[in-house]
Amino acid sequence: MSTQGRTDQLPTAAGPVFRRAGVSDAGALAAFAARSFRETFAHSTTAAHMEAHVAAAYGIEQQSVELANPGAIALLHEHDGAIVAFAQVRTKAPPDVVRERGAAELQRFYVDAPWHGRGLAQPMMAQCFAAARELGTAALWLSVWEHNARAIAFYDKCGFAGVGLADFWLGSDRQVDRIMVCRLDAGA
Repeated sequence: MSTQGRTDQLPTAAGPVFRRAGVSDAGALAAFAARSFRETFAHSTTAAHMEAHVAAAYGIEQQSVELANPGAIALLHEHDGAIVAFAQVRTKAPPDVVRERGAAELQRFYVDAPWHGRGLAQPMMAQCFAAARELGTAALWLSVWEHNARAIAFYDKCGFAGVGLADFWLGSDRQVDRIMVCRLDAGA
């Protein structure tokens, strides 16, 4: 279905419009994701560890590869031509603590700090659930830093439940993430 004649627009009942990102968005997406990650997590590690992670995870080439993946759906919300929210759902084998086989991963979910509390997160999560269903899955899993209380509370509110822990590496700095799962028939 299209909105305003664009096939990459995702309609919402009432609220923000999200569009699917394509390879042509890789540069803007790389900059937004790297900045968002730094702003959220820079206090938790050294600058060297942070830059090693950002270089590996958020470069334009890496974003191009991810955006070209047919097993992934990336969603953007823009304001005045700038990305203010980004989420990505992909098919990826879940960790062993995820009992739901074939669950899709909510790989990324970022809302620009000035846009927190402005009604983007809930509709974007609804679009992530729809994307996971489109990818043929009945559950969505994610990993979230164990000290990111705001994100954990949001995911709880959306129907995710903690199922275990996993290591997350920022460069050579070991961090701990919570693994959370939402059965799509239980989520928003």
